Amino acid sequence: MAVPQGANRVQEFVEAVGSFFEEGGLPRMAGRIFGYLLVSVPPEQSLEAIAQALSASKASISTNARLLTQIGMLERLKRPGDRRTYYRIRPESFYAAVKAQLERLRRFRLLTEQGLELLADRPPELRARLMEIHEMYAFFEREFPAILERWEATRKEKQP
Repeated sequence: MAVPQGANRVQEFVEAVGSFFEEGGLPRMAGRIFGYLLVSVPPEQSLEAIAQALSASKASISTNARLLTQIGMLERLKRPGDRRTYYRIRPESFYAAVKAQLERLRRFRLLTEQGLELLADRPPELRARLMEIHEMYAFFEREFPAILERWEATRKEKQP
C-alpha cells in the first residue's frame, strides 16, 4: 500500500474526491476508491490494499469497486500466480464518462420535446420553463462534440 509522500494530504484528496462523487449521486466510498487509485503507487491495487488504505471493510470496497467497474471507471486485473483481484483506473475513463453524459443530454432533450408536444396548445408562459431546458440541452448537444474533437486533437499533439 504505497502512496505518495504526505499521507495527510493524500487522505484529504481522497476525501475530497469522495465528496465530489457523492455530490454527483454516486456513493462516497466509490469516490474515495477512485481518489485513492488516482494517486496510489503502483496504480493497480488489491482489494485488501484499498480496504486497508481507506480504513474500510473489504465488502464495502468490493461493492463499490464493482460499481465503478460496471460504469467503466475501473478495470479488474489478475496477476499470474496471484489469486487476488487488483483494480486500476480504466484508461480514458473520464472521457468515456463525458461521452455517456452527452448521450444523457440527448435523451433528456428528446424528453423535453415530448413535453413540449404535450403542451403544444397551451399558453407560451406554461411552455417557457420546458422550452428553456430544451434549448439549453440542444445547445449542449450541438457544442460538446466539437469540444471533444478539440480535446482529442490536443491529446494527439501531446503524445510522443
